[in-house]
Amino acid sequence: MAGLRLVLVGWGAIAQRVAALLPEGVVLAGVGLRPGSTADLPDGVVRLDSPEGLAGLAADLVIEAAGRTAVEPWGCAALAAGADFAPASTSALTDVALLDRLVAAARQSSRQLVIPPGALGGIDALAAARVLPLSEVRHEIIKPPAAWAGTEAETLCDLRKLTDAVAFFEGSADQAAARFPQNANVAAITALAGLGMARTVVALVADPGAVRNAHHVTATGDFGRMTIRLENRPMTTNPKTSELTALSLVRLVANRVNPMVI
Repeated sequence: MAGLRLVLVGWGAIAQRVAALLPEGVVLAGVGLRPGSTADLPDGVVRLDSPEGLAGLAADLVIEAAGRTAVEPWGCAALAAGADFAPASTSALTDVALLDRLVAAARQSSRQLVIPPGALGGIDALAAARVLPLSEVRHEIIKPPAAWAGTEAETLCDLRKLTDAVAFFEGSADQAAARFPQNANVAAITALAGLGMARTVVALVADPGAVRNAHHVTATGDFGRMTIRLENRPMTTNPKTSELTALSLVRLVANRVNPMVI
């Protein structure tokens, strides 16, 4: 799709990284911002102060990177305007009713709700494995204590005094993503690809010896057994987010314009 028209919602660390790495053949047509934002946008990029502005931009793809509260208004508006919609704040999709509304909107407009892999790899294999019954999926998210600062983790353990790794939370994917939306967005992706929100087990770990954001995913089922292990470098501008989160969105865009897709 040469000349793909892209709209980014948000202009934080993730959106700016994506914009800097867009492949040839992609036009950044607009950026959705909160009213009153003083963000400095690139020349020629339309500023959108509300989702209603999408109707006049003829966008092909809208990517949300502004936080979970932006997912519903911008997602519904994007799909109604004839664009595909990719939410980076996948923790919002723990709201089953919201997920159902977005899927229904995509079906009605003959567009797609696209779930990016975020900081994960191997999601294609997990999604393929669920064609046969999966029996268990477990996802451990391991980050340095500083990456958990400003979250509920501060009340569950003393992040500043840790000498060993501590698993301060274990529960379902919807619980993890809802309680730790900035750090555990990716848990929702694992769940959507595999066993679903309630049956996917997520453990959150603060490790003073960690220098990267790590993900360990194990899955068993009729297909066999898989183990996915990644150690992602945090974004320098946002340590709660892995660099791979932005790179996965760049790849998503590239797959819309490249003649060969992997």
